[in-house]
Amino acid sequence: MKEEFLHWLWKNRLFDAGSVRDGDAGVIEVISPGEYNRDSGPDFFNTRLIIGGTTWAGNTEIHLNASDWYRHGHHTDRAYDNVILHIVYNNDAESFTASGRRLVTAAPSFDVSLWENYTDLVNNPSLLACEGFIAGVDPFMVRHWLWSLALERIGRKSEEVSDLLRQTGYDWEETLYRMVSRYFGFRVNTDSFGMLASRLPLKIIRKHADNLTQVEALLFGTAGLLDEALFREAVADSYYLLLCREFRMLRAKYSLQPVDGWMWKFHRLRPANFPTLRLSQLAALLSHTDGLFSRVMGCTGTDMLRALLSIRSSEYWNNHYLFGKEVPSAIRQAGRQSVDLLIINAVAPLIFVYGKSKQQPAMCERATDILESLPPEVNSVVSDFSSAGIRADSAFTSQALLELRLSWCRYHRCLDCHIGSSLIASGHKIKGSGSLLLEP
Repeated sequence: MKEEFLHWLWKNRLFDAGSVRDGDAGVIEVISPGEYNRDSGPDFFNTRLIIGGTTWAGNTEIHLNASDWYRHGHHTDRAYDNVILHIVYNNDAESFTASGRRLVTAAPSFDVSLWENYTDLVNNPSLLACEGFIAGVDPFMVRHWLWSLALERIGRKSEEVSDLLRQTGYDWEETLYRMVSRYFGFRVNTDSFGMLASRLPLKIIRKHADNLTQVEALLFGTAGLLDEALFREAVADSYYLLLCREFRMLRAKYSLQPVDGWMWKFHRLRPANFPTLRLSQLAALLSHTDGLFSRVMGCTGTDMLRALLSIRSSEYWNNHYLFGKEVPSAIRQAGRQSVDLLIINAVAPLIFVYGKSKQQPAMCERATDILESLPPEVNSVVSDFSSAGIRADSAFTSQALLELRLSWCRYHRCLDCHIGSSLIASGHKIKGSGSLLLEP
């Protein structure tokens, strides 16, 4: 038995009402189980009960064993003096508060199939434990739950943006530059791009924004990708040598410290996603007299954002993926899916944070509208949920599914998930008990 399971039973009032009784006080009528507390202190606040014809208001504490009250030290903690009910699975001892008051204690009964459904889910080794059963869950409840999860994910990303904003001294241009830079690396080179942006402030790039070659030299050089040991074939490449000369001058002028060029990953990447091309595209985006932040905020719709971020690498990359290695032709422009991921992960969260900081709800709505206007992301998580019966119709929904998988399914938080909770409480067996793997 799990204490969290007892919490779930109590929160959802799934005990047999007549079995909530104390040996001395008799049957206890539950008016409200109270508000679930995940922090320190009693498990439920503001519980309302009727005991012996008298209405009580206070807190509820839940344990597997009544004796856990003493094992956890609650009998000496004044914070638990206002507990009016002790719910237990095994009533093995009387409990008293620090003030000496005897606790009303009950070990109510419940339908054992609820526990079996719970163990079936948490013991399922599948990445999606409820796969095969989601289709039977109320679609309206699923939509409402996904909406909450999408907002939760936006909120979590907003905290990351806010942290970065504080680090940059509340410089919106620098913050957007660092956000966009990180996601130019996708998942494989995210950290490398982030390190590059932290070592090469935007204010330095802005001084050379009218010269694409110098911007490329700054980015490639600070990235450590002008190291001769990395591209031995480029020793006679005129463009590579030009960037090296430019960077030597700029490095001395700004005291730049390049990152280790060996940290960049090329292996198993499509050539179009090589960091060389992505850095050139980033240079093209930043080679503009107007700031990136003002251009992004000036976009009135998703199509304008796409047009802004659908940039091409410089002419050299027409027939190169690496320095010194010529190919017949190369893909110079960022694809639509890449651009959409940039909007989803960098632009929309920043717009949301800007709206919150400026107390402009319309700006926050604009961020969610952008996500709703974009197609769903293409990844294994979205595909798994689609196979299970939940199909994403926008990036807003696919972000919700990512949040569900990464923050809930991964940790088997089925009791806290509205879908999982609905299935556990559905009243029918999810799987045969013989398929259990272990006691949770």
